[in-house]
Amino acid sequence: YISIVEALKHASYFHDADVDIEYINASDLEEADANYEEIFKGVDGILVPGGFGDRGIEGMIRAVRYARENKIPFFGICLGMQCAVIEFARHVLNLADANSSEMEPATAHPVIDLMEEQKGVTAKGGTMRLGAYPCALKKGSKVAAAYGKLNISERHRHRYEFNNDYLEQFEKDGMKAVGVNPDTNLVEVVEIENHPWFIGVQYHPEYKSTVQSPSPLFVAFVKAALEHAKK
Repeated sequence: YISIVEALKHASYFHDADVDIEYINASDLEEADANYEEIFKGVDGILVPGGFGDRGIEGMIRAVRYARENKIPFFGICLGMQCAVIEFARHVLNLADANSSEMEPATAHPVIDLMEEQKGVTAKGGTMRLGAYPCALKKGSKVAAAYGKLNISERHRHRYEFNNDYLEQFEKDGMKAVGVNPDTNLVEVVEIENHPWFIGVQYHPEYKSTVQSPSPLFVAFVKAALEHAKK
């Protein structure tokens, strides 16, 4: 996760602030006696990064829920965005068994599913969606405000995506698709309404962040965390 750590540092330099990063093992959040109030005490922003496999996945989903319900700035990247989608489906849409087909192939509600072009692929090597792709942002969204423009390009590294079969349900209940690939209609960015700052992205904005040109989303996330700290 060094690229994410560096991107957070770049954003902190931009705001002339010190970002104190606390690493939380997602598996610890799965323990029956986990005290979330204690674990997240003093935390002003929660970031769930990318990754593969199902280890700690339920803990990540619980971290998302804590951020959503307690109005803590949240930033989900790749798998982190997918966890946000799963959490919202389970606890807002009341699809109790919603999941990613990567984690639970037999799930009745695959709100995250294998990309269409990946279905039938058995050899995993080199088959992921890699490289930079365009994304059209929705005017008036927090993500558009962060970038200061409506058309961006960011780098990807994934095989699973938001299942558009559920898009209408999500948007009806407050999770909006505010960034979409104009060529494939792939949902790239989601935001939750009525939350100070809750953004999930399918791409990896940390890959393009530098000291001289920090990632706009990391800059916006750190700003939201600073505002939460002042409260």
